[in-house]
Amino acid sequence: MAVALPVMTACHDNDGNDNPATYEGIPLVIYDTDIGSSTDDLFALHMLYKYMDAGRCNLLGVMVNREGETSAALADLMNTFYGHPDIPIGVERDGTKNPRVFIDYSLLPTLLDENGELMFQRSVTDYSTLPDAWRLYRQLLAQQPDHSVTVISVGFLSNLAHLLQSQGDEYSPLNGVDLVRSKVKRLFIMGGSFGDSVEPIEYNFLQSLSYSQMFFTLWPTDVDIIMSPGEVGDGIEYVPENVIADIDWTDRHPIKQVYMNCNCNTGQKMWDPLTVIQAIEGDSLFTLSPRGTVTVNDRAETFFHPSPTGYCRYQLPGTAQWNEEMLERIRRLTIDH
Repeated sequence: MAVALPVMTACHDNDGNDNPATYEGIPLVIYDTDIGSSTDDLFALHMLYKYMDAGRCNLLGVMVNREGETSAALADLMNTFYGHPDIPIGVERDGTKNPRVFIDYSLLPTLLDENGELMFQRSVTDYSTLPDAWRLYRQLLAQQPDHSVTVISVGFLSNLAHLLQSQGDEYSPLNGVDLVRSKVKRLFIMGGSFGDSVEPIEYNFLQSLSYSQMFFTLWPTDVDIIMSPGEVGDGIEYVPENVIADIDWTDRHPIKQVYMNCNCNTGQKMWDPLTVIQAIEGDSLFTLSPRGTVTVNDRAETFFHPSPTGYCRYQLPGTAQWNEEMLERIRRLTIDH
């Protein structure tokens, strides 16, 4: 697979002074996920592998923000199944305690086939040796061109909060805030509830409230955030019968096995993939809010404060036709094997 080489261009402000170079190569992505509860995390990761195989991004690492080795094993299983066993995995060891599990697919790493053998292989032999996610963030960010990394966070914000609190180390003399300011181009977050949302309390932020508040306090305001509130994905549901039908060429597929062996009869709203689609395919497919800033209160309610110099925007819900088109994009990448 040919991978596009980084392109760096100098830009100028209104006074003609040079600003830091802007990276214009394919997205260099770090995916931060609470894998192990809802299948939209799996679909988002699946899509990133497909985009990478098509030369449209480079997945630098998978950060797991749900505690436990089972969560790391799921990420390892996905990397291995999709032919990318060398993608590094970062582990959360001091994050959200016992968060709710909506769809429990922890059986995947030990699932046996008809011959009594493991259905899915893994590549990591000892998960205790995997680095803490915040340390892997530091290592990966330090290795990339300035202002080049796209971070996609679709779970709890604990890994990013730990990163922002970190100090200089063997990877970079910069503290976490300055390292993010130097290396991150944009951050996409699945989270937030704005406008006329019927659920003003954000689940992901509530589950890790102290980390969420810490994150929004420390994040450098010159690095853009785009949020995908829950109400945007509420109208995009990938129902179980379509998932199973779309993966009709095999039963040995981790996502299909979740739908065959776990309690998925409620279906799954496609919240997380919307961050991936915008990160890789661009802003033109989405309608975004004006710029502003975001705060999270002690009830995990998110508040948007409009400001022309703000660092944050959020996706707006689409029409029924837009929802269908987004679902079709996800299904096309699922059908393609």
